[in-house]
Amino acid sequence: MTTRQIGTRQIGTRTVSAVGLGAMPMSVERHPDHEQCVRTIHAALDAGVTLIDTADAYHARADPVGHNELLIAEALASAPGSAERALVATKGGHVRPSDGSWAVDGRPEHLHKAAKASAQRLGVDTIGLYQLHRPDPDVPYAESIGALADLLDEGVIAMAGISNADPDQIREANEVLGGRLASVQNEFSPRFRSSLAELQVCDELGIAFLPWSPLGGISRAADLGNDHTAFAEVAETHGVSPQQVTLAWELAQSPHVIPIPGASRPESIVDSFAAADLELTDDELARLDADTTQA
Repeated sequence: MTTRQIGTRQIGTRTVSAVGLGAMPMSVERHPDHEQCVRTIHAALDAGVTLIDTADAYHARADPVGHNELLIAEALASAPGSAERALVATKGGHVRPSDGSWAVDGRPEHLHKAAKASAQRLGVDTIGLYQLHRPDPDVPYAESIGALADLLDEGVIAMAGISNADPDQIREANEVLGGRLASVQNEFSPRFRSSLAELQVCDELGIAFLPWSPLGGISRAADLGNDHTAFAEVAETHGVSPQQVTLAWELAQSPHVIPIPGASRPESIVDSFAAADLELTDDELARLDADTTQA
């Protein structure tokens, strides 16, 4: 018996590719050349990727706020028809000062301003999916989510999501939004399975679950030298990369899972996208489950 992945999945009202593109590596720390970044986005679109994830905080310390959003807007503008097909999901509420550190700002006034600035950088009237990047411990969560509700009502954003949230926050966000929560983006990978509880809530509520850093712990699995050798062994059986096996395993966890692997090279995202067509047997999935760790 085999488990076959489905090529498309649902985020709110939008149908998207089962594997998206995480654009963060193109702007934060690992900063490849500009033309390579544009080629990577174009390669993703050509392969069939219709979900691109970004954030206003994705920029190196010397770059302006929203560097990644500007890059995506440029790439989409130079790929005819792609802007209409692709859902660009951006985030606000995480800020990066000039010293390269990370901080949070979940104040409603900040989120209102940040969302409108993101829309301008992306060159759109309405952002397809806007996500609260991280809870701000100094701001009541309901107030931050209330800002997303206002942005929905104002038409600044078409759908609202959250990131780095726990099960109670998922339920609270969905309640504040009047049942309009479209997505949850949390870390999830073979190395980090602590978000299983959040995934279960998403399954219950019918909300898309977007694993960030979905390839955690697998980068050197091909050498059979780390804690996840089953991924490399299954990959060898199928003649594919361990990264493809990892993403296929995540897709098999739930029909609501849409991994967003980061990429800064065209060949990386093309390889990742092929995971949607990889068939894994029940026995292989069981081996992979046993080879993951609970973080």
